[in-house]
Amino acid sequence: MEYGLIGESLKHSYSKEIHNKLSDYDYRIINLSKDEFDGFIGEHDFKGINVTIPYKIRVMPFCATLSERAKRVGSVNTVTVDSTGKLHGYNTDYGGFVYMAERAGISFENKNVVILGSGGTSLTAQAVTEDHGAKNTVVVSRTGKYNYGNISKLYDYDIIINTTPVGMYPKNGENLIDLTKFVNCCGVIDVIYNPLYTALLQSAQRMNIPCTNGLSMLVAQAKFAREIFTGIETDDSEIERVYKEMTNEFSNIVLVGMPGSGKTTVGKMLAKKMNRRFADMDAYIEEKCGMTIPDIFAKHGEDYFRDAESEAAAQLGKEHGLVIATGGGAVIREINKNSLRQNGKTVWLKRDIERLSMNGRPLSKDIEAVRKLFCEREKYYSQFSDICVDNNGKSPDIAVKKILEEIQI
Repeated sequence: MEYGLIGESLKHSYSKEIHNKLSDYDYRIINLSKDEFDGFIGEHDFKGINVTIPYKIRVMPFCATLSERAKRVGSVNTVTVDSTGKLHGYNTDYGGFVYMAERAGISFENKNVVILGSGGTSLTAQAVTEDHGAKNTVVVSRTGKYNYGNISKLYDYDIIINTTPVGMYPKNGENLIDLTKFVNCCGVIDVIYNPLYTALLQSAQRMNIPCTNGLSMLVAQAKFAREIFTGIETDDSEIERVYKEMTNEFSNIVLVGMPGSGKTTVGKMLAKKMNRRFADMDAYIEEKCGMTIPDIFAKHGEDYFRDAESEAAAQLGKEHGLVIATGGGAVIREINKNSLRQNGKTVWLKRDIERLSMNGRPLSKDIEAVRKLFCEREKYYSQFSDICVDNNGKSPDIAVKKILEEIQI
């Protein structure tokens, strides 16, 4: 093996894709149990490796030398082997963390900082915040001096940094804190990048607080690691290029709008155009329930259907690279908005009421019912969506073209 990433559970790692975009060397993902770790490091059958949870500290005694930054942080995430077989440890997470915070416009100067978690990434965050002028940095853990039982003592702090895996795929939606309690909060960093927007980050967005996920950090540290592996410096513009490519590839596009507005037709065409998978929430529900939407309404009622719809939103929202067509009423529940926006952008597909199809739609029995439905839902469509696209043209191709022009993932 030339290069790769080692960790205990790497099923959903993006590192291989990132390194493949940065260079042409062989880069592999290696899952190692705690019992396998010592043997792998001892054999050091590689040119260089990145190291992640839970081995960033455990790898340090194996290194003959440590970079000054690795010593400063107290953890190693990049290791090389020299011609004599000696290992050398580095920390590129530090530079990645700095890049991420600066990109989001989050400054630690004279700020009080709360760091959730006490692992290897927490050590990096502690070093960065202290080196960049934080007034005070406090670590919150489950059993430490500051924990989730007494975190109320920190409600006046300015910056929140999550370095724990809480909220990470597949346990999307989990959150350690109530951000609304932090009355002075002016910046939120979550090092998680799957999903792109955790429950914590979505809270920050609702409160208009500057925030960022960890994808730019991941790409930046990979670029710095590549330079150590190869000895070849590259411009920082490569970080932004790869970051945008990764975000585009993994983001979903979610179509919302009234029943009969053309979400399925436009969605299928858009998916084909973008070489993406298409998912229809109503079709997903019908398959799961084993009956049509009208039959679900008739047999079980609307509440049953809405619960099934929320389950569908939760599952499809976890996926990546989809075009998702929602049901007309999916916007009603806030939980659906959170589920569907965690990995993507939403498009409100609009069509004049008189042009909306009413066939086979339980709540669209006649034009007056449709008008009433639209009045009830218009504000939700507006709140739910990032952009609005008209679908009154002669061909759905026009709406597809407009979406491709306007969507900024």
